[in-house]
Amino acid sequence: MMPQYRKKPVVIEAFQMTPKRRTDNSDWPEWLNRAWNMERDEEGAVYPSVRGGVVCQLEIRTLEGAHLVSWGDFIIQGVHGELYPCKPDIFNATYDPV
Repeated sequence: MMPQYRKKPVVIEAFQMTPKRRTDNSDWPEWLNRAWNMERDEEGAVYPSVRGGVVCQLEIRTLEGAHLVSWGDFIIQGVHGELYPCKPDIFNATYDPV
């Protein structure tokens, strides 16, 4: 039988990005505002995504490179302060409100 593992329960912070929240950052958490003010080549930076000369969504710079944040995605701050996007269906299957 193959070994099985259960994910440890951890508490994370997450913020769901929408077009309205993109243009009005008044309810952004402090950690997201801090990431917005980083240089775009710094790990953890959040910045506008430009596709075909048009600003559309956001991107997050991670250890693995830039990850696109689509509207409705959650931006998660992990247990070590790292930021990454998560699709709503995966988020809802993985996390419960605390």
